[in-house]
Amino acid sequence: MFVGEAPGADEDRMGEPFVGAAGQLLTKMIIAMGLSREQVYIANILKCRPDMPKGSSGNRKPSGDEMNTCIPYLLAQVEIIQPKIMVALGGTALEGLFGAGEKISRVRGTFLEFRGIPVMPTFHPSYLLRNQSNAEKRRVWEDLLKVMEQLELPINDKQRGYFLSQAR
Repeated sequence: MFVGEAPGADEDRMGEPFVGAAGQLLTKMIIAMGLSREQVYIANILKCRPDMPKGSSGNRKPSGDEMNTCIPYLLAQVEIIQPKIMVALGGTALEGLFGAGEKISRVRGTFLEFRGIPVMPTFHPSYLLRNQSNAEKRRVWEDLLKVMEQLELPINDKQRGYFLSQAR
């Protein structure tokens, strides 16, 4: 189960999580893991797009109250899906699951536990779209390799080597 922040404009319009540019990158990440989108469940902390101030566009981080309002729906999804593992995509997903105490830059790459389920916090795909450094891409890929190992998925040499030869 992958958990993101909130629907963006594309997701809001289509009624499906991660269908914009970040979603396309997430799909590539899932495929690189040897999986398909049909084999994973993708959810968000918020179930609807946060309102923007009048006259402004784009996305904004959900408030704590908004996250608290939607958490029961995410908990119901977790109860129904019963994932073997979860990946928290970005700081807002981390905060929604665990509260405001931890920063993504400090805990990414380290398994946490949510209601008995291992959770791997990692950077959100939109972060990788803004930061094209192979070193950052490699950090996220190392997190996903740990997820693959935990799930006992096969990992080949090509997968182990992603972003190593070009890391900067």
